[in-house]
Amino acid sequence: MKKFFVLFILSALFLPAYATAASSCTSETSGKSRADLERELEACNQEIAQWQETLNKTKQESASFARDVAALTAKINAAQASIKAKNIAIQNLSKDIAKKQSQINVLDNRIERGRAAIADILRKTNDINSYSLVEAMLSDKDLSEFFVDMDTYASTEDALTGLFAELRTVKKLTETEKAVLNKKKEQEAANRAAMEAAKKEVEIAQKDKKTLLAVSQTKEVTYAQVLAERQANAARIRAVLFPLVDAGAIPFGTALQYAQAAGTKTGVRPALILGILQQESNLGANVGRCVITDLSTGQTRNVNTGYVWQNGIHPTRDLPILQSILSKLGRDPLSTKVSCPIAGVPGYGGAMGPTQFIPSTWNLIASKVATYMGKTTPDPWNPADAIMAAAVLLQGNGAAAGDYYSERTASCKYYSGRICGTASHIMSYGNQVMNRAATIQTTMIDPLQNL
Repeated sequence: MKKFFVLFILSALFLPAYATAASSCTSETSGKSRADLERELEACNQEIAQWQETLNKTKQESASFARDVAALTAKINAAQASIKAKNIAIQNLSKDIAKKQSQINVLDNRIERGRAAIADILRKTNDINSYSLVEAMLSDKDLSEFFVDMDTYASTEDALTGLFAELRTVKKLTETEKAVLNKKKEQEAANRAAMEAAKKEVEIAQKDKKTLLAVSQTKEVTYAQVLAERQANAARIRAVLFPLVDAGAIPFGTALQYAQAAGTKTGVRPALILGILQQESNLGANVGRCVITDLSTGQTRNVNTGYVWQNGIHPTRDLPILQSILSKLGRDPLSTKVSCPIAGVPGYGGAMGPTQFIPSTWNLIASKVATYMGKTTPDPWNPADAIMAAAVLLQGNGAAAGDYYSERTASCKYYSGRICGTASHIMSYGNQVMNRAATIQTTMIDPLQNL
């Protein structure tokens, strides 16, 4: 036990030293310039990398109280540096957002002034057009004045043409600036959510570290006993049933194996894949299960309520593909369950299997899934194939980048084909997937890795 405390003290004294000696990664951001914040952000990123390296090294050491405390210390410090980095990024984004909004306001004012100028020119043009030849001849104006008006008419036409061209340019520029602004706002929201997730990670790790220190100091429990309890807990986690829509339930250990295999092929984090799987199964259960009742119109019927949906499945985009998939798999198209439409929401049902793929989307990735799975015809109702397919689609949506923003965006695209944006139901889906992934990581995957 004495050796343990020496190791712990050494880790506490020396591990943070190289991580903070040459850096300025702090929590204070107010009153600092953009350049200062950029330098601090770089320092935070370096600190994160250093603590992650420490964490990776501790995993390779022999299992002991000292190893576990050092690993938790590194994990806590990496998460805290990440929180500081996210806070700096949020400050920079806030400044960018304010600047973009100011630019948009200027452009909007230019558009408004342009519209007013056009209206004034049109009025003047209309006044000139109202002169007839007879009126011109009978007017009090002499001919020179009349021709001045005609010159004015020509110049107003030129001015009008120029203003229209400028307005189109300004309008296009405004739309571009607004698109950039919306993306920065989405990045800011994602960073805030990631920061909250990191705070929860710190809380859990600090609690685990405190518990481990207390256990080690009592000398009443050996490390072997702690390890035995972890192994028993890991067995319980692996045995927990992971519900899958239209595919029953499989042990979590099996689902994790499928997700890890998919992650190896695609680079997508297993916890995110399982978060999608859990979200889709929950969504599928809420939407209800339907079977096709008309193979020409795509009409479906809810197997639980008997309600008939005329818009059960898209008759031209998805129905023919679904029938082709079922034919290759030897499944009955009139008894195979698919998702029902969502009540009150425009659109169709027809999503297949645990990861709820629309047939036309499945068709786009089926060949890649087949290659990864080493089979000719992948099955969207087969859990292993469905999990691989989810990973392939997430990879195509950018989730392999691994950061919070990329994973959340990929999740929103998985659901809607669009980025999270400002649509509440799309944002909600992305946020729920990220929350599920975080819970799966900390309560189910990490305990299996002895963290």
